[in-house]
Amino acid sequence: MMQHETQIMQSKLGRVRGLGSAKDGTHHWWMQRVTALALIILSVWFVGSMLAFIGADRSTVMGWVALPWNAIMIALFTVTAIYHGSLGLQVVIEDYVHGHGKKILLLVLIRFIMVLASAMTLFAVLKIAFTHA
Repeated sequence: MMQHETQIMQSKLGRVRGLGSAKDGTHHWWMQRVTALALIILSVWFVGSMLAFIGADRSTVMGWVALPWNAIMIALFTVTAIYHGSLGLQVVIEDYVHGHGKKILLLVLIRFIMVLASAMTLFAVLKIAFTHA
């Protein structure tokens, strides 16, 4: 049977169920919500921590960053923020960029920038943690 004939024989509900990407839209939606919640918690921690260092010298701040718990929290905060931002940009690109080639190029570019920014962040935090420990 050809696909067109199959669609004719399906009920309206059956045809509607076949619409949509059904790939990872739900996962994407959940990841946006989970990372947003994580960012609320991590942002409160980060802003509160930074307010405590108003007027502090560089070595004091670097010593604080070098503490294992703080280094982990800073890495989590920045990587989560980068990932959350890339999820949002992906939605914008998918919704507003026309042309399959442009869309794919921009999505790959966003992923590349996300991985690069995350690697740079982790490198910086690890370098501070190991040189100021």
